[in-house]
Amino acid sequence: MAQNTAPAMSGIGSPGKSGSVQSTGKSGNSQLAKRLQIELMNLMSDNDMSQAGISAFPDEDNLFRWVGTINGPQDSPYEGLILKLQLEFPESYPYKPPNCQFKSGCYHPNVDMAGRICLDVLNDKWSASMDIRGLLLSLQSLLDDPNPASPLNAEAAGLWSENRKLYCEKVKSHYEKIEKQQHNQT
Repeated sequence: MAQNTAPAMSGIGSPGKSGSVQSTGKSGNSQLAKRLQIELMNLMSDNDMSQAGISAFPDEDNLFRWVGTINGPQDSPYEGLILKLQLEFPESYPYKPPNCQFKSGCYHPNVDMAGRICLDVLNDKWSASMDIRGLLLSLQSLLDDPNPASPLNAEAAGLWSENRKLYCEKVKSHYEKIEKQQHNQT
C-alpha cells in the first residue's frame, strides 16, 4: 500500500450498500480518514444515538461527505418528521467544523431556506475535541430550542417568539409541501 493513502474500510458502508467506503476526495490525508472511520464506528455502535433517531453514514463511497438523518424531538413542532443533512469534512477537520446543511428543507429560525444552519458550534464555538456525535445531538436540540436572536429565517424567528401555534402550523405545512413535491417526483 502506498504511503499517505488511507485504506478502504472493509465491510462498512451505507445502509443497503455493499462494498467498502473509500476515502476519496482528499488526497493523502490518512489522519483525517482514520478519525472519520473511528467516528463512523462510534456512531454505528451507539445505541443512544439510534434510539434518539440520529444517524449518519458516508454518502456513497466518499468518506469525506456524509448523509445524516435526525428525527424531530418529541413534543416539538418537528415530532414525527425526519430531517436529512449533508456533512462535508474539510481537510482541516477536526480543527474546523464540517460544512453542514439540511437537505430536506427546514422551516426554522436558525436555518435558511437553502438549509444553511446558524449554530455556534458550526462557527466560533467549534473545537477539535468535538465530534460528529456531539454535532448531531446539538442539531437535534436546536430544533426544539432555537435562538431567535440570531435568525437566518426572520419570519420563523418572529413566529417562534410571538405565535408558537402558528409557527407549528407553518412547520407542518412546510413539510407537507415537501412531501408532496417528493411524491410527485417519483
